[in-house]
Amino acid sequence: MDYKQLVIRGISYSQTQSGAYALLLEHEETNIKLPVVIGNFEAQSISLGLEKDIHPPRPLTHDLFTKFIISTHYKLISVIIYQIVDGVFFSNINFKNSETEEELILDARTSDAVAMAVRFDAPIYTTQQVLNEAGILLELEEVAKEDETFSETIEAEDSLTSASMEELQKLLDEAVKEEDFDTALEIQEEIKRRKKKID
Repeated sequence: MDYKQLVIRGISYSQTQSGAYALLLEHEETNIKLPVVIGNFEAQSISLGLEKDIHPPRPLTHDLFTKFIISTHYKLISVIIYQIVDGVFFSNINFKNSETEEELILDARTSDAVAMAVRFDAPIYTTQQVLNEAGILLELEEVAKEDETFSETIEAEDSLTSASMEELQKLLDEAVKEEDFDTALEIQEEIKRRKKKID
């Protein structure tokens, strides 16, 4: 089957479901976006998996499963979002044993599959049918406006913008210690923004 590779374009609060997030995947060749509604825990887990340099004091479920996979000599090869039924995406996680070459396919929620994929830097694929059924084409201006709104929201946090780099680092350490990963990610973004200005 001719699979279409997707890249993660971002995670934002869901406009349609309270307390949920929207994971935005994109097929780069066509710019078609695939919005997937996910829960708060999964959103945090995917964000932390993407960040790489924020480490929670205790392993999250996806981190624990990652260590288990590695210890059994398997590697996550790819994730395939293979169908959508009544608004629900269905995904497979494809593993391969590095010693025996044995392949293993597990059914998974798409949010869990993506959270695992980012930890292994594994590609995410879907089918043309899924893109046809659930894909949307956002204008570039709309995406830019969303990015601006996200930046403005973080910049509105006076405690972050007025804090020194040392204070930001202390706040980041404290947020990770308290497992407040939403705040930790906001602080991380502020630190990155300042480093870019220095560069």
